[in-house]
Amino acid sequence: MNRPMLTALMTIGVAQTLKIPINKAQTGEWRSDILFETGGMPSSHSAGVTALATYVALEKGICSVDFALSTVFGLIVMYDAQGIRRQTGELTIKVNEMDEELQRLSGLHKEQTNQRADHSIKLRERLGHMPEEVLGGALLGLLTGSMGYALTGK
Repeated sequence: MNRPMLTALMTIGVAQTLKIPINKAQTGEWRSDILFETGGMPSSHSAGVTALATYVALEKGICSVDFALSTVFGLIVMYDAQGIRRQTGELTIKVNEMDEELQRLSGLHKEQTNQRADHSIKLRERLGHMPEEVLGGALLGLLTGSMGYALTGK
């Protein structure tokens, strides 16, 4: 069994599950569908790659090629999660706002012509992470990666 990979995958599951009570604390509503969404606190991307790198560091050492690979891979994933994907999410919010404004304006025109043009689909806005969500995931990954290694009894 590949324990580092299992630890990383389980950490992703833990991070996704934690999003439900964290969202409840922030918004006051239980939303189980968050389990399958991207974005939010903590970043499961960051948690998974950090758990993997932590486990590898403890098992192989920080001078190993395995640790170097997992760390560089992890940094790229975390940068992407809070950088590019976050920017995409913010752009999506603007597109949805523009669409709502167009719907409103066309509604004024609809009243005059009795036509129906309400057929647009709202784009998903939660794609990436805020820096604190990435950090939260990384801290979770440090914890679970260390625990996963400690449970091997080495």
